[in-house]
Amino acid sequence: LESGDGTQIPSNEPQWGITRNLPSSGLESSSFQDDCKGQGLFDRQAGNPDGTSRPGLKSHEEMPTLNRQASLSFYQTKSCRSNKRKKGLWQEELHINGGIPTNEKPYKCRECGKAFKYGSRLVQHENIHSGRKPYECKECGKAFNSASNFIQHQRVHTGERPYECKDCAKAFSRSSQLIEHRRIHTGEKPYQCTDCGKAFNRISHLKVHHRIHTGEKPYVCKQCAKAFSHRAQLLQHQTVHTGKKLFECKDCGKTFNQGSTLSRHQRIHSGEKPYECQACGKTFRVNSQLKQHQRIHTGERPYQCKVCSRAFQRISHLTVHSKIHSGERPRACKVCGKAFSHGSQLSQHQVSHSKERP
Repeated sequence: LESGDGTQIPSNEPQWGITRNLPSSGLESSSFQDDCKGQGLFDRQAGNPDGTSRPGLKSHEEMPTLNRQASLSFYQTKSCRSNKRKKGLWQEELHINGGIPTNEKPYKCRECGKAFKYGSRLVQHENIHSGRKPYECKECGKAFNSASNFIQHQRVHTGERPYECKDCAKAFSRSSQLIEHRRIHTGEKPYQCTDCGKAFNRISHLKVHHRIHTGEKPYVCKQCAKAFSHRAQLLQHQTVHTGKKLFECKDCGKTFNQGSTLSRHQRIHSGEKPYECQACGKTFRVNSQLKQHQRIHTGERPYQCKVCSRAFQRISHLTVHSKIHSGERPRACKVCGKAFSHGSQLSQHQVSHSKERP
């Protein structure tokens, strides 16, 4: 370290090094150093093999929590964020020279006992227990307890989407969103219901589905205390009290309680069909239609009748079939009153009346 007059001051602080060689990372680039130097990235000295000193890197993730009161101005420098990503620093794991083995986690939380490899990770973790949120967005004022969550949030304002799907080129602001999206193409459903065996590609979908079995309804209307298992159901219900239209289609005026539902609806007007069957090339507007279609090729029949064990490709087909056992006949002829369990049966019956007419 240097004092104000330029003399060297001995320091007992550990020096920082990079665990693996980065020949193509460009860490010695003066332009990269210039972008970040003012933000405190290159303020330690690390030794070169020849004995000379060179700028040492502190991890971008490590930096803000070395000082608990660190400023977020570093994170708000676009050129710095961009260079950090381009140089691959997200993936580089820093460790203390001659210090901790990579598999050791010496920093332990006093509250819950969770251990960490780096002290900075422990500091960020402790914010969960303390409720402290030191990372505040200058755009909207929202605060976060970790730098990584703050950086991800900023993409809401910048519109940055660095994670792109190789199959359909759709881009996302978070890597976790891309991982979930990829399952549309792979068909992977890693989250399975222990009660009925139904599988889902997102854990959030499994949690919502599980409420069918538990009867849980966590979303309660403040106006009338009516409870719902889905948030979307509550939002739709609240329009009864407020009369507020949430998401409206500019083409036909139809309203929806979710933006994603509106986006799917708008494909009716645009004709867009982004989901393609790999077996025959047929395309569909929504992913659920593609899944149903694929069962024609696979022969899968996931919906089974509990009475006679007959299986069906679609749940709607099972619903219609179940009326055979229940005796339910909801389709009544307006001419003679005769009732049918299937709409198709009613249609066939109505032909007989049309033939009677002169």
